[in-house]
Amino acid sequence: LMSWVYIIRNKGNKIYIVVTDNPTSRLQYHNRKHGAQFTQNNPSFEIVFLEEYQSISDARQRENQVKKWRRDKKEMLINKYRSGQETRL
Repeated sequence: LMSWVYIIRNKGNKIYIVVTDNPTSRLQYHNRKHGAQFTQNNPSFEIVFLEEYQSISDARQRENQVKKWRRDKKEMLINKYRSGQETRL
């Protein structure tokens, strides 16, 4: 089963980084105000970054790495993804 690290952003420019095995259904889940308290209080998310991994452990490692970054580095990652550039280190 493939796992994904993804970043979602709402209209208020808040971002949320998480791992899932189904990004599309997870996004719908968040936009119905389910899940973490953060997504319950900040609806209208869109996926702005997505990376696929062979295992949940690899995806979690990447999630933890990105979560530790400063906001500007996260934005550079999002911009690379959006422009079709390689995002893995």
